[in-house]
Amino acid sequence: MVPVGMGQVPSTKEKFTAQFVGAFLIFFCLYLVSPAMSVQPFEIPSFSSGQRAKLQEKLKSPVFPHEFEQNVGWTYGTPRWALEPMLQKWREEFDWETSKAEMDRWNHFKTEIDGANIHFVHERSKNPNAIPLVLLHGWPSTFYEFHKVIEPLRDGVDNGQTFHIIVPSLPGYGFSDPPPVPGWGTKKIAAVLNTLMVRLGYTKYVAHGVDWGSMIVKVMAVLHNDNCKAIYTTLGICLPPLPTPSVLWSAPIKVAKFMASLALGSDRVYGQGKLRILGRSFADVERDRDAGYRAIQGTRPFTLSYGLSDSPVGLLAWILEKYHGWTHHEGDKESAILPPTIDVNEFLTQVHIYWMTNTISSSLRLYYERINNEPDANDLMWKAITVPCGSGIFESELAKVPRDWLETWTNLVQFDEHPTGGHFSALEEPKLTVNDLQRFGKKIKKEVE
Repeated sequence: MVPVGMGQVPSTKEKFTAQFVGAFLIFFCLYLVSPAMSVQPFEIPSFSSGQRAKLQEKLKSPVFPHEFEQNVGWTYGTPRWALEPMLQKWREEFDWETSKAEMDRWNHFKTEIDGANIHFVHERSKNPNAIPLVLLHGWPSTFYEFHKVIEPLRDGVDNGQTFHIIVPSLPGYGFSDPPPVPGWGTKKIAAVLNTLMVRLGYTKYVAHGVDWGSMIVKVMAVLHNDNCKAIYTTLGICLPPLPTPSVLWSAPIKVAKFMASLALGSDRVYGQGKLRILGRSFADVERDRDAGYRAIQGTRPFTLSYGLSDSPVGLLAWILEKYHGWTHHEGDKESAILPPTIDVNEFLTQVHIYWMTNTISSSLRLYYERINNEPDANDLMWKAITVPCGSGIFESELAKVPRDWLETWTNLVQFDEHPTGGHFSALEEPKLTVNDLQRFGKKIKKEVE
């Protein structure tokens, strides 16, 4: 038999076979480079002996700042008496491999989106009818903030709603790449994370956010509501019921209450502690003594980062202040370090991730981007949200607004108030977080079907 191409005209069957093989090869090559195939497994790295030795050297020789002879508590920032025991724990007791072993229970991946490799946990429920749920952390936190709720939400603890869980590291945080160019603010990150969800096959999903995550999911609900079908947030930021024509028509009583609160005070109108705002501007230090970090991170993140990137002691002090000040303490807060709801090792795991990935600098840049490179950021924040919304209000959260405000500007279907918890709600109150999200999931399930 003479081979094809050596003088014999191929038969119709041979032509068809060649065409089929060619088409298959083209399809296979396209499949290899498709977005879905660009999702690659990722392994949480170990902390090498060399890295550990370098860290130990720095932790053993801190230079402490001068302090007053009298104890002034936390009023000037992190005091030495609070820092030293945490420093000792990190130096002598903390074991990264133990934390890594816990993280290794989950499936980790990376995928490149717009020039940055994004790390994420992806835990699919065994229930095929589970709801896709993306959990977004904030600062100074990492994906590990959700370590207590991933499995209960995935498995539907207490016969509750089940979810397919996706937990990204925000760009520039933890194991995600720093943004390659300026301009990666909340709007850009919302687009990147929406791309992630669609790439994973979740064309309809629910988003839950805390801190920056709350702001990002709001943008997702406004700009990407073809995919993001419902959101649940914990950081209460929205406009009051302003006396605009549309609001006066739709919610006159809410407008009247707001106007009364301006004259009588919010506590008398809405109830004690129901309203807590961050100030009149992004970093209003006159009204909010905790706003100083936003001022420096939003204007000179690089300058601050030299100290935090080179000194683990400085990094620890900077982050510890937030985990003390933004959490809920039942007893005397001024004499405490961490609340009993947050274990020292899980706190140090968060700090250690920042240190080993050298991402404190890139995490701070989000503040700069929000202030300087997002001219429409406020407009997006204040837009009415039409997708179903839920809000979890924890006692010691940085910002809280009354239910009236949320009902005016969002499609509020669930409002949860808790007398405990603070800014890091998934760490402080994981059972409440799981219960809130499970109940919310059942209410909005039809939206993602």
